Amino acid sequence: MSFTVEERGNPNTLSYRLFFKNVEGNYISPFHDIPMCADEAQNIFNMVVEVPRWTNAKMEIATKDLLNPIKQDVKKGKLRYVANIFPHKGYIWNYGAIPQTWEDPAHKDDDTSCCGDNDPIDVCEIGSRVCSRGEVIKVKVLGVLAMIDEGETDWKVIAINVDDPEASEFNSISDVRRLKPGYLEATVDWFRRYKVPDGKPENCFAFNGEFKDKDFAINVIKNTHTFWKNLISQKSKAGELNCKNTSVSEGNSPFCCSADEAKAAVGETCPCGKGDPIPSTGNLFSCFVYLFRL
Repeated sequence: MSFTVEERGNPNTLSYRLFFKNVEGNYISPFHDIPMCADEAQNIFNMVVEVPRWTNAKMEIATKDLLNPIKQDVKKGKLRYVANIFPHKGYIWNYGAIPQTWEDPAHKDDDTSCCGDNDPIDVCEIGSRVCSRGEVIKVKVLGVLAMIDEGETDWKVIAINVDDPEASEFNSISDVRRLKPGYLEATVDWFRRYKVPDGKPENCFAFNGEFKDKDFAINVIKNTHTFWKNLISQKSKAGELNCKNTSVSEGNSPFCCSADEAKAAVGETCPCGKGDPIPSTGNLFSCFVYLFRL
């Protein structure tokens, strides 16, 4: 199963969108229409890459928009860029989400004692290749980190692209610790402090910041898939989420989106044009200042 993307609007502006198409060339939702599993028997999952490694633009699946394209997060009317948290440059993994999952904000997790963050579950892909925005890759799960972000559970799955040259060597979270020394510690450090330059407090973690193993992680993913199924079948309240899809809901469902409706929605956006320059980050210096205060 393969997918392609179509850029609309101007890169590095509020108009930019990245829409997804299936192999037939029809528009789909990366949140709802791409299967969670690439190989269920082997626990291989699909991952939608939102942010390529070493980049700073905070791109994400637009869960409240029709067809859920990838777009850049906005704060106070301005595009969001994560600061370079010394010694890191941008995101330190290929970052994205597993489709057909949902961290239910009405469900209080037994392990974290916090409710979900209302998003698909996040993935940090640690392979050697820098992926492209919108790429759909198959990943092998290695473990998971339980971040608490402003009182909400925000799981961070650690995984590796099955097509990575080193994939066969990574089968557990202990393999990451052994073969990429310091990477897990850097991951906790990054998530703990990446919002500090924006004036927010450090994030905290369940399990004292310890990574849980592969089996635990797979169970967490499958739980979020169950929450998503409840969402898409209207057993859970969607709130502001846009649950329209082109392949999951039946024709009598309010969530069913026809190919014509999907095409019309994309047609209402601007064609892809020349992008604006990426602004220089004013937060880099503040990161150094924060570090030297410690």
